Amino acid sequence: MIRSSAEAFQVMRNVAQNPDDYLTKWKARHQQPVIGIFPMNFPVEIIAATGALPVIIQDSREPISEGNTILAEFYCGYTRSIADQTMKGQLDVFDAFMNADHCIQLLGAVDVVREMLSDKPVYFEHLIAAMDDSWTKEQVQKKVHAFIAEAERITGTSISDEALTSCIQSNNRNRQLLRQIFEARRNGDAQFSPAELQTMIVSSMIMDKDEHTALLETVLAEAASKPRDNRIRLHLSGHFCHAPRVELFDLLEECGAVIVDDDLYTGSRYISTDVKESLAPRAALADWYFDRNENIPCPTRVQKTVNWDEYLINALNKSGAEGVIVMMAKFCEAHMFYYPELRKALEAQNIPHLLIETEHEGIPVETLRTRVEATIERIRRKSPTRQTTQESA
Repeated sequence: MIRSSAEAFQVMRNVAQNPDDYLTKWKARHQQPVIGIFPMNFPVEIIAATGALPVIIQDSREPISEGNTILAEFYCGYTRSIADQTMKGQLDVFDAFMNADHCIQLLGAVDVVREMLSDKPVYFEHLIAAMDDSWTKEQVQKKVHAFIAEAERITGTSISDEALTSCIQSNNRNRQLLRQIFEARRNGDAQFSPAELQTMIVSSMIMDKDEHTALLETVLAEAASKPRDNRIRLHLSGHFCHAPRVELFDLLEECGAVIVDDDLYTGSRYISTDVKESLAPRAALADWYFDRNENIPCPTRVQKTVNWDEYLINALNKSGAEGVIVMMAKFCEAHMFYYPELRKALEAQNIPHLLIETEHEGIPVETLRTRVEATIERIRRKSPTRQTTQESA
């Protein structure tokens, strides 16, 4: 029994760092399958409505060895890690795999899973990326029905609207609690470190939602707010599929910055949007796909009415962030292609930013420290108030 926020947080940390242990125990306890989900847009409520556990597959922090023999080095770290985990038997805990997004590198990793785990269902259905076309909404609705039919086939369980509604409510509650924490950070309350926030998100991607929500409620009940301090306020942007290394968070804080907002997948992007409880559940899941791109646009989607750079400028104005750290996973083509637009928008507003290209194998922290310190110094010099404060200190 969890008695304190420290115990609750330790459970989340253990799950984030060692998901296999949690998943093995969950399967033994519930006698239900565990379904692996690839990022970013699969509606996990569908899997949960069968009684199975949907789990967004994380990259492993282990060095990639066998994965490099089957996927080329120009695949991103996440996809090479998926291949590596597959080759090492680390994905054997999953009973099936489902995917809703088309990325050429992810397709390569999924093909490795399909080949090496040929006894397990591997399902791919592409959610349309062109959001504005007149036929897109109808097609997305059909995809949702296809997801439901496949989930029923894999698990042998019929999905009722009542079960879907219950799972939508459960996931919404979990997202709302996480947003409450993230909004407090945006408003200047630094009660949780960036690493702790990432732990909350990653563990939410893995755990049963009701279990995770109970842990969050315990943590929040004892959380003590920390008032806004005078550190440089930064926004983290990018990293669509997997969690950045916590060493980067530590480095930013050591250099005198505080992270006040982000659009990371293992961050605000994941929790940005609830599924509408006022609609029939199947229609609501289709609408969720469109709504989340309105809330935090993704460069992997094409929509004329929203774009990532405009969102980012607006987010900076709301949070008071003074600079942007763009975190680009090496060989992430979607991010690479969009980054010039992002850079032009930031430069047009005279907003300091730093591009950090991340790798699964890690980056030389001390070399990066010099670039981070230079960016923070640039922000200080840009603000006369901060210059005065620094000189008087």
